[in-house]
Amino acid sequence: MRTTRGTTLHGLRRKLAALPALALGAALAVAIPSPASAVTARVDNPYAGATAYVNPDWSAKAAAEPGGSAIADEPSFVWMDRIAAIEGSADAMSLREHLDTALDQGANLFQVVIYDLPGRDCAALASNGELGATEIDRYKTDYIDPIADILADPAYASLRIVTIIEPDSLPNLVTNAGGTAGSTEACATMKANGNYEKGVGYALHTLGAIPNVYNYVDAAHHGWLGWDSNFVPAAQEFKKAATSEGATVADVQGFIVNTANYSALKEPYFKVTDTVNGTTVRQSKWVDWNYYVDELSFAQALRTELVSQGFASDIGMLIDTARNGWGGSDRPTAAGPLTSVDDYVNGGRVDRRIHAGNWCNQSGAGIGERPTSAPEPGIDAYVWAKPPGESDGNSEPIDNDEGKGFDRMCDPTYTGNGRNGNSMTGALPNSPLAGHWFSAQFQELVANAYPPLDGSGGGNTDDTQAPTAPTGLTVTGKTSGSVSLSWTASTDDTAVTAYDVYRAGVKVGSTASTSYTDTGLTASTAYSYTVKARDAAGNVSAASAAVSATTDAGGGTGTGTLKVQYKNNDSSATDNQIRMGLQLVNTGSAAVDLSTVKLRYWFTPETGASTFSTNCDYAVIGCSNVTSGVSSAGSAAGASHYVEVGFGSGTLAAGASTGEIQLRLNKTDWSNFDETDDYSHGTNTAYADVSKVAAYVGGSLSWGTAP
Repeated sequence: MRTTRGTTLHGLRRKLAALPALALGAALAVAIPSPASAVTARVDNPYAGATAYVNPDWSAKAAAEPGGSAIADEPSFVWMDRIAAIEGSADAMSLREHLDTALDQGANLFQVVIYDLPGRDCAALASNGELGATEIDRYKTDYIDPIADILADPAYASLRIVTIIEPDSLPNLVTNAGGTAGSTEACATMKANGNYEKGVGYALHTLGAIPNVYNYVDAAHHGWLGWDSNFVPAAQEFKKAATSEGATVADVQGFIVNTANYSALKEPYFKVTDTVNGTTVRQSKWVDWNYYVDELSFAQALRTELVSQGFASDIGMLIDTARNGWGGSDRPTAAGPLTSVDDYVNGGRVDRRIHAGNWCNQSGAGIGERPTSAPEPGIDAYVWAKPPGESDGNSEPIDNDEGKGFDRMCDPTYTGNGRNGNSMTGALPNSPLAGHWFSAQFQELVANAYPPLDGSGGGNTDDTQAPTAPTGLTVTGKTSGSVSLSWTASTDDTAVTAYDVYRAGVKVGSTASTSYTDTGLTASTAYSYTVKARDAAGNVSAASAAVSATTDAGGGTGTGTLKVQYKNNDSSATDNQIRMGLQLVNTGSAAVDLSTVKLRYWFTPETGASTFSTNCDYAVIGCSNVTSGVSSAGSAAGASHYVEVGFGSGTLAAGASTGEIQLRLNKTDWSNFDETDDYSHGTNTAYADVSKVAAYVGGSLSWGTAP
């Protein structure tokens, strides 16, 4: 697991902005290219300890803008968005020239986006490509093969070469290829012909064969794939593509989220588990039943799911933070009011977009976290995949020879479509073609940066003073599954930007406020906490004094979109079997992947055998799709054991029920039970909602009260 914070990848820190663009390459010639024999050993995380390449093409444009010198020496990805980009042009260096310049800079990390699939970006006209839907052979021979030949040149063997494989491709097959408000004929075509999967697989296989190449596959963002109906299917789609055209999961170093998007890295003032007046945050208009509210939580959860689908246990995630800072005067400083769940979310969310489905040149956005290695568990790096200042698309039709169309989502006057809830687009006016320089956007990103910029290259390198340690750390509340903390604010010579919360020395979260609630804890368990303050330059304070708390006994109540109905199928509470009827009902607005759901019925066996048999006697969905078994749950009164019921496969549509499932349980010695004091036992003989039979989704309590 990649759990340690690395150092900021600030490249050479040579104040590139101060150098004339034409002199940049010569000025950076500080190292002789490594000999062909100096092959860099493969590493677990290519960003760890790396010096990343600064693209002079982008750097010169950034430095020419007001305030741009503050970030002009930050590393970003080079985009190969058409075949001609490989050989370059009068306005842009070729791929080989970029690699040579990386060696001249003394860099050992080079980042490139592979982006020219047939029928590219079937759901967004602004980023359509040059290849037709059926031109998979040309993609292989005229695009991937020439790139592979260059990257495999022994002259570049000393570079760790990170690739992003085809943004916005595979996620479109999951969400936009039929049956949804955002579906398009073009996406349906690409799903039918399989050329996205073939292209991604070929790219992974071909580039993955080069020892110093590290492939990361695009995985959209939480506002695209965070719903239960998309989350697991997306992971399955990624696995399908990663095992196509000769590729294997070993060709995948990891995945990247938030490329060319604006989703906040962290939402400090609300969590998906919060409720307001009995209404969950998931029911707010902004969250719209999503299971995630920011990119970090989504990336970490997706990583876990990808490993469960068969990807390597040490894969890492990248998060694009180039344009998701959301700072400036509109940035909230506290949670929203508790007048309604929408007021609470809208008042406290740092992502200030009109709708989470908006993606084109967003008004009010800001530069986000600077490129950083291993900032959080499971995260290889924060990176700048989409360089700030490069347009997402044109706000009006523009004739061009790049295959790029006009997408109304880039038009600030457009009133939206099904993908963004028929909302205004929030796009900036007067934008150029995708990938072309957009001065107004760059200046807005700089002005709204968070953490703020100070004109010294993306973080005040002159600021070496750490904040004071937080004081007065106090436990302000606790439940069986959470501990709430507060503390007195630290002071700093510039400003404190965040507090990191540690449980038993391991960081469990960050917040910009002076309070935090740690969730997902075990009942009746002691925990110890400390807090550290952090400023914009990355200086970290000493830890606060520790405080301890023991969670309450009993369990928390789930508030998800499932409910369990139960009836007692046994006329005697003291015979040798427990017989129950269960039904699972989806009360949400999206389908639920049944393979992620577990039901738990708690009981005590009293005396007799400590081993059990379970049987499914009847199920509307078929007993072959139902699994069951018994686990020990400790010594809680009436609940020392539980029957866990699972489902082999399938989905449960919104508003639907599994129908009746008849189960029975016996001890292997057939001795009697006494069900009268069992936690989940009920006397109703007709189906009714029951809170003491719980439903878990992905291991998290979604319905009921655990003992």
